Amino acid sequence: MDVNQPKQEHLLALKVMRLTKPTLFTNVPVTCEERDLPGDLFNQLMKEDPSTVKGAETLMLGEMLTLPQNFGNIFLGETFSSYISVHNDSNQVVKDILVKADLQTSSQRLNLSASSAAVAELKPDCCIDDVIHHEVKEIGTHILVCAVSYTTQAGEKMYFRKFFKFQVLKPLDVKTKFYNAETDEVFLEAQIQNITTSPMFMEKVSLEPSIMYNVAELNTVNKAGESISTFGSRTYLQPMDTRQYLYCLKPKQEFAEKAGVIKGVTVIGKLDIVWKTNLGERGRLQTSQLQRMAPGYGDVRLSLETIPDTVNLEEPFDITCKITNCSERTMDLILEMCNTNSIHWCGVSGRQLGKLHPSSSLHLALTLLSSVQGLQSVSGLRLTDTFLKRTYEYDDIAQVCVVSSEVKEES
Repeated sequence: MDVNQPKQEHLLALKVMRLTKPTLFTNVPVTCEERDLPGDLFNQLMKEDPSTVKGAETLMLGEMLTLPQNFGNIFLGETFSSYISVHNDSNQVVKDILVKADLQTSSQRLNLSASSAAVAELKPDCCIDDVIHHEVKEIGTHILVCAVSYTTQAGEKMYFRKFFKFQVLKPLDVKTKFYNAETDEVFLEAQIQNITTSPMFMEKVSLEPSIMYNVAELNTVNKAGESISTFGSRTYLQPMDTRQYLYCLKPKQEFAEKAGVIKGVTVIGKLDIVWKTNLGERGRLQTSQLQRMAPGYGDVRLSLETIPDTVNLEEPFDITCKITNCSERTMDLILEMCNTNSIHWCGVSGRQLGKLHPSSSLHLALTLLSSVQGLQSVSGLRLTDTFLKRTYEYDDIAQVCVVSSEVKEES
């Protein structure tokens, strides 16, 4: 705390106190063996200490509360509250008292005063009280600047101010990872670590998606029709512990149908984290907009809509493909089907699919047959654009389990 000393004695006194919850006082136990010189003295002193829990004196469990002696540290996302009092220590009436409280950060100066109007007069032994609140949104050094101006009975204008410095620390470390599924779904893993020195009660960790996505939280399990958190009923996060949260994002229908919209860098959304510490002090953080690099599909994207998990050996089975024009030009496509050693296509190869406009899609039903058992890869599709004479090859589209028909009937 830095204080600017006034050049002359002022009629008013300024006091500033941070409003915060008390903390539990813990006594450090000091013990020794009975055969040592102090004997039973230390144990007897611990039992008589009013700050210890009776019967558990050596466990550092306190049952007393202590008030903070200084501003201390404040964590990002918490609410800074302070009590400001201006008291008239003189024996004369002071006029036109103006109390102003500003918070100086590394980037801006904020006015926290509840009122900007001056008090007409302040009688002896009377005071002006004010409580200020501010949700801390920046990390680093903060300075609370309290300024007081007033006029004496003799008409002399007086002015003084005090400075109170405190640090704002980072409470959580948040890391994100993106996983792109074969479909348009995106999985987001958020790793949240408590980097404070006290446990946190995680009240809420949610993902607010952008307008392009719908989100499903994957942090609960369904038991007997009731959703239960995967972290248990007590969602406490101990100091330096990390917890993983998982979310599934799926493009909305109007965006999923437009292949050219979701590509390149896309905005996913932002995380909203709410926690409580100590005796219920609440904190909240929102991350900036999370972005991911969307996978590139080239000019033409081929995706599987339906495919069976298990098929019979040497028996035809059907799949459904979706072909999307991701380019900015119209295509005239020809479909060619090339057999592999295990997978054989049933149908006419080299058939015309017609014109496909930009961001348009078509569904294609195809029939296959496998001559080899086991997990087989579906390959051998070729799409040729007659306009540019360009061929697009698609191999290892999916895998299918091929079993003997006798084995399937027995199972």
